[in-house]
Formats: sequence, C-alpha cells, structure tokens
Amino acid sequence: MNTEAMQAPALVQRLVQSHGAQWVGQDDAEAFTAGPGVRVLFFCGDPVRFPEGLDVAVVLPELHAALGRSFTIGAVPADCEDLLARRLGVQRWPALVFFRDGQYLTTLSGMFDWTDFVQRVQQALHMPPSRRPGIGIPVVTVGGESHCH
Repeated sequence: MNTEAMQAPALVQRLVQSHGAQWVGQDDAEAFTAGPGVRVLFFCGDPVRFPEGLDVAVVLPELHAALGRSFTIGAVPADCEDLLARRLGVQRWPALVFFRDGQYLTTLSGMFDWTDFVQRVQQALHMPPSRRPGIGIPVVTVGGESHCH
C-alpha cells in the first residue's frame, strides 16, 4: 500500500480500491484535469474537522453509477489537499471540483441530500467552462493612468 493510501481515511481508500478512482497528487493534478471528458477531484478534508467528507466518499460512487459513469474520479491525498485547494480555489471541505477536457466547470462543496446532490452534479456535468476561483482578476489600465486610490 502506498503512502497516499495509508494516510487517507478508509472510505477514501475504498474509492480508489473498489470504485475506480485514482490518486491525484500535486504532481499529476494538471495531467488528470486535462484528460478527456469530465474529471472530478474529490477533496475529503480532515474527517475530524469535516465529517461530511466521509459522507461524500460514500455517496460519490453512487452518484457516479447513477449518472452513467459519465465522469472520472480523482481522490486527492490528504498531504496534497491544502496545496491543491489553494491552487484551485477550494475554500470549503469536502469539495468536488469539476473539469471538462482541461477546463474548469465548477466546485460543489459540502454534502447534500440525495435528490439535490444528483441534480447539482447533473448541472455541473453540463455547465460551460468558466474561470477558476482564486485566480486573480486582471487589472487593465486605460491610457496609462492609474485609477487606484
């Protein structure tokens, strides 16, 4: 068993071992999210601080099956979560971060009741690409003058 799996809660390990998810660390996050189709990064968070993360770990394979396995799941190891979360603008755990063909779609944070979760994931799967949260808004100066005070 690799170090990533040993540090992860058992229910997150189960996502990888039994439900086809793959570990996605900081070194392979770009390659994973750039892959074809819809990719979902799962940030469980510390299960003591964020017990809903374990609930999402249980429900995620059910969502995957209910929606025709229309997305690939990446589980972020605990030792990479903070760094990747900052890079992707994740501010609340647990979180599912959606990408399609390398483009950011949306982030779903927290746990929802089943019907609401299915609906939100369906919406996420069909969203147009958008700007990743946490990436600064470009500042444009018109005519070389600064209008900041």
